[in-house]
Amino acid sequence: MNSPSRHAVHDRRRFLSSAGRGLGLAALTSSSVAALLKEVSAAGARVAHLAPEEAARDEDYWSQIQQAFTVTRGLVNLNNGGVSPSPRVVTEALVRYIWESEDATAYTMWQILEPQSETIRTGLAELFGCDREEIAITRNASESLEILLDGMDFKAGDEILTTTQDYPRMLTTLRQRERREGLVLKLIQIPTPPQDPAEIAARFERAVTPRTRLILISHQINLTGQITPVRAVCRMARARGVETIVDGAHSFAQFDFKQPDLDCDYFGTSLHKWLYAPKGTGMLYVRRDKIAKVWPLMAAESKQAGDIRKFEEIGTHPAANKLAIGEAILFHRGIGAARKEARLRYLSRYWMNRLKVLPKVYFNTSFDERQSCAIANVGVEGVEPGALGSHLMGAHKIFTTPIVHEEFKGLRITPNVYTTLPELDRFCAVMETVARKGLPTG
Repeated sequence: MNSPSRHAVHDRRRFLSSAGRGLGLAALTSSSVAALLKEVSAAGARVAHLAPEEAARDEDYWSQIQQAFTVTRGLVNLNNGGVSPSPRVVTEALVRYIWESEDATAYTMWQILEPQSETIRTGLAELFGCDREEIAITRNASESLEILLDGMDFKAGDEILTTTQDYPRMLTTLRQRERREGLVLKLIQIPTPPQDPAEIAARFERAVTPRTRLILISHQINLTGQITPVRAVCRMARARGVETIVDGAHSFAQFDFKQPDLDCDYFGTSLHKWLYAPKGTGMLYVRRDKIAKVWPLMAAESKQAGDIRKFEEIGTHPAANKLAIGEAILFHRGIGAARKEARLRYLSRYWMNRLKVLPKVYFNTSFDERQSCAIANVGVEGVEPGALGSHLMGAHKIFTTPIVHEEFKGLRITPNVYTTLPELDRFCAVMETVARKGLPTG
């Protein structure tokens, strides 16, 4: 892949930064994309004087954000945790970049489009609060994390510490290394939910031994939405000479934080969840002084040892997906990270507070704002999650995520900024009926 000129990269980087403030949109985007971004920017200007928590309750503002998505209203989608719909502005940009790729493809894709991904790298680094030379653009959180888990050097007997609630793909990756190389995977249990997040940090600290080399911790556990005390764990680990990988698949762009707030060595996330980027986009952060020690999944030349781009050597791949991340960043900035977090928490507490008064309803998620945001796990005593999920979808077209773990079970509920309050009312009404009468028979 040919490198872009320094001048071209600088110009596009400068544009993206200014576009994030609502300037010069037409220079990069088509007229329809520019118009959509301007609508979001104008809507934001009308609530700019409000605190995020006040803006979170302004239904007129959020109605405009809801209209930025093209989702059907014949289905209530409360399963945004795995992958989220993109707003129209991202889809329009993606399609435009795809069409550009179809014109003299070998030239357009590699000489014109792919070099512009350097601007996307800069935009992601600004969002995460780190150096652009510490950010690799990947295809998802799994790829980001497997680059790390398979690329770090360990020897037989070295211990890797994580929890029983960690993401299954990551546990599978570590168990494969355990079988191949004799590593020791140690799993700790954490409360569901804890009274205080410090309980989680304490359990990690007690489990560290002289043989511990790495801690893998989910910033937000996908099963319950539990937000973990990452900063405390990372600082404890560093004091003991242990490295930390943070699985940020569900946290990035859902609630407002940056790398210094975590103080981690490594971070991996998907961008097609809460950033609303094209499907199959992700991000990897590696602290700059650690890049050279991590082997890429696909071989790179030795001269690339200290270059974050070595983790992007995957062969031919579409440029369009990467570039449309830019529009997702603009949309995210148009809403505002703090305002978005407040709205997502408002939506989750809206339905949680309505259901918590029912005698048979239980929660596997804390109501503590330090411990949860948009994702929560709920159940009804005596009702299996799978059956409840099937009833919600089959009879009411409400899409949820049944979770059955050996330590707990329930439905994972994840509304999004396009979710309306009447849709949550509809979900709550069904849950109230099930809590009172059980599932219908026959």
